[in-house]
Amino acid sequence: MSEIIQRSEEWYALRCGKVTASRIADVIAKIKSGWGASRANYKAELVSERLTGITAESFINKEMQWGIDHEQEARENYQFIVNEDVQETGFVVHPDIPDSGASPDGLTGNDGMVEIKCPNTATHIETLQGEGLKQRYIYQMMWQMACCQRQWCDFVSYDPRMPPHLQIFIKRIERDDEIIAMLEKEIKAFLQEIDDVITSLNTRYQKDAA
Repeated sequence: MSEIIQRSEEWYALRCGKVTASRIADVIAKIKSGWGASRANYKAELVSERLTGITAESFINKEMQWGIDHEQEARENYQFIVNEDVQETGFVVHPDIPDSGASPDGLTGNDGMVEIKCPNTATHIETLQGEGLKQRYIYQMMWQMACCQRQWCDFVSYDPRMPPHLQIFIKRIERDDEIIAMLEKEIKAFLQEIDDVITSLNTRYQKDAA
């Protein structure tokens, strides 16, 4: 497990050119006519990162920054409720796919982990009402469990603007090896496409330069 602090320069360097858990949904994004635009965009982003060694800049809006700012507070509240310590960690590489990994919000116990969201209030209320977790979050947590070799992940939605009894939502998601196997297959194919693009570019333009 990496002890490098998340969102530090070293953390961004470790993730550069790799498929990360938070972007898994982009890898498998499909529409009726085939692959979605988000997949093509993500592939181009990773090709660029590998060729330049520079991590693509991530846009952080006001809402996203609010979530980042309140993550530690959410973690502390979760620890109090479940009466378990949460170990923070950095970027964890998949045991069999070195060009992919995850940055979980925390590890707990021998087999668990936690994924924290601090969304806008409307989204938090939808979660409280049992609207169901977004599929992209399920894929994210499955990949985190695959990378960290864990058996369950507690999904946490936290909004301190709500009344005290409505501030935190916790739902345990169990590991699903069938979903993980599907993700591994898709990610390997996606990474091969990235390798093919880079090989094609190098072969074509190195030849022209010669």
